[in-house]
Amino acid sequence: MRVLGVDPGLTRCGIGVIDGEPGRPLSLVATDVIRTDAGADIAARLLALEQQIGHWLTVYHPDAVAVERVFSQHNVRTAMGTAQAGAIAIVCAARHGLPVALHTPSEVKAAVTGNGRAGKAQVTAMVARLLALADPPRPADSADALALAICHLWRGAAQRRLTAALATARAAQQVKSGGT
Repeated sequence: MRVLGVDPGLTRCGIGVIDGEPGRPLSLVATDVIRTDAGADIAARLLALEQQIGHWLTVYHPDAVAVERVFSQHNVRTAMGTAQAGAIAIVCAARHGLPVALHTPSEVKAAVTGNGRAGKAQVTAMVARLLALADPPRPADSADALALAICHLWRGAAQRRLTAALATARAAQQVKSGGT
């Protein structure tokens, strides 16, 4: 499975693609940070994000997109920019017919490090280790995007198995009750 992770931000938007399956080694496909000028018009910045994320979707053909779920921040302006950038990633994925998953920062940290309160350095180190990278991905936005992709690949597989099991159980129940 190939997953595109997006760590949304207006000034710096981390983006990364990984390949893998749960229980098997993961591999890095590509990672980068999309940057926009903080002094530019918001419409131009969002358009630039849309173009770059769309380009990544076209070039790397992921099976799914994982985006960081915006959480409450004290700085409303930062939270709004993050939410807008995240929405752009979701729209781009929808335009390409791809499933989107939102993961909280603590969920991602727990999936990658085993600790939902891990610091950026710990997340970056674990991403490098899990992807067998000689050097940790830099900047942190890039590492965070890869961590989102890893989280989704691992948790998404479990969610798909659960959904399939529930569907099978419902079908069996319908057969048992006479198809009603």
